[in-house]
Order: sequence, then structure tokens, then C-alpha cells
Amino acid sequence: MEVPATGAPRGEDGEHAGAGRVALDRARQDSSLRVLRARWRTASLAAGWRAPSDWALPEVDGVCAAVLSGGGPEDALAGLGRARAEAGAGLAETLTDLAALHAVLEQPGSADGFVAPDVDATPARLLRVTAVAWADVVFEQLTVAEVTDALTGLPTAAYLRTRMAELYRQAARDGGTPADGFVLLVVSMDFGEAAGWSRLTGMILAADALRLCFDGGESLAAIGPSTVAALVPREDGVASRAVSLRRELTERLAIDRQLSEVGRPRISAVRLPTTHEAACDLLARL
Repeated sequence: MEVPATGAPRGEDGEHAGAGRVALDRARQDSSLRVLRARWRTASLAAGWRAPSDWALPEVDGVCAAVLSGGGPEDALAGLGRARAEAGAGLAETLTDLAALHAVLEQPGSADGFVAPDVDATPARLLRVTAVAWADVVFEQLTVAEVTDALTGLPTAAYLRTRMAELYRQAARDGGTPADGFVLLVVSMDFGEAAGWSRLTGMILAADALRLCFDGGESLAAIGPSTVAALVPREDGVASRAVSLRRELTERLAIDRQLSEVGRPRISAVRLPTTHEAACDLLARL
């Protein structure tokens, strides 16, 4: 009879073997999820998803897990539809993203990972569930206007647009432009390769660092799923405070392996346009 090298009793040996199989199954599931998520993202970006760094959400992993488990993905898609609306994605973009997932599942053997999404070919029940969930959030946003982002605790882009309108009115009265006295400091990160929950953690850390470095009367805001900004007076200390912000944020991101691998956050000083309308267009692009 062969004796196990560890000298463990047979019962324990069986338990170890069982635990090993569970770990192997979990590793295979995680690998399958990463592959599906990567192919879905590739198809969605190819179909025109406008902000690659904003695509990854925790709900994306939920949909992938539901699909791979063989169960119905409706509940997970409803969660994703709500999350897309909360992140500012339009309905057409959200449904095209869903069509990208469907195309990937229908064409699993594509050689280069590229598939052509077709919203009309996506099952109606999946479109309906996603669209209704998206619309519920948009309707709620219209009826209950919030000025604070629930995740970061920072004011929203709507608040920043209002604040900028005040500056443009003041500048018009004084015969100047807001760019003479203010600059928009923008912090953006690429969470495209990070898991959904890591992205949320990254935004919380970014908001915390922004509040620490700009703790006076500056106007702070979360203007996108991976972007925060500060409208600050144009003065000599802005550059040094931006350097401090980069250092603080880099240290915070280092606590998470995935976040530390997304690369250094991009911090840029953006000159305000000559009109408030152009400034609002700028915020939408950022």
C-alpha cells in the first residue's frame, strides 16, 4: 500500500483532495469569467462604446457569472441596466453593449475575438429587462434631482455646471472671462482592466485625495464614472497642490493590486472655454 508523502490519515487526504478540486473548479470559473468579460469588452468597444475606462462595472461580472452558470441572466442584466444609467450611459449605448454580449455568446469561436453586435438580433426579453431597468433610474433621476454623487460623496456634474454658470455671469458683468481667474483641474483614471469593485474603490480613493488637497472653497465634483474634477482659483500654488494630489492618490491606489496596475492617474489643468455652453460641452466630453 502506498503511503501518502505527507503521512496524513486517509480521511484527511480525501478532504485535501476535495478541497483541491474545489479550488481548481473555482480557478477555472474565474478564468472563464475573465475570458468572457474581455471578449465582451472588445466587442462593445468595437461597436462604439465611447469611454473604455468606464465600461467595467461590478454588474458586468454579475452578468458574466449568471451566463456561465447556465441560469437566466435577466436579474443580472436589470442590475447592469440600472448601473449603466447611474453612470450616465445612454440607452442606445447600453443596448448596443448588451448586443455585444449576445454576439459574443452566439459566436464563441471567432478567431480574433471580434464580433459584430446587432441590437435587432438580441432576444427581446433581454432588451426589455435592460431597457426598463435603465429607464427606471433615469425617471427617478428626473423626479428626485440629487446634487451629491452617492459613491464618492462629491457634488455631481450638474452642480459644477451651475457653479460655472455663476462664474460666467460674474465674468460677463466684470468684462472678463472665468479663465482669467479659474482653472479646471481634472483627475481621470483608466479602470478598463480592473474588476468592477476595484473601480468603485478607486473612485472613492480619488474623491478622498481630492478633498484632502483642495480643502478650501474650491468646487469639487464627480463628473464621470472614472473622473473627478476641481474648479480652483488660478494662483501660484495650483501646480504644487496638483503634485500633492498625484502623490496622495498614487499612495492610496497602491493598497489594491489591481488599482496599482491601472497606471498613474492622469491629472490635467484644463482652460475654461469662453462661453458657459462650451464649458458644459467640455464637461460632457471629459
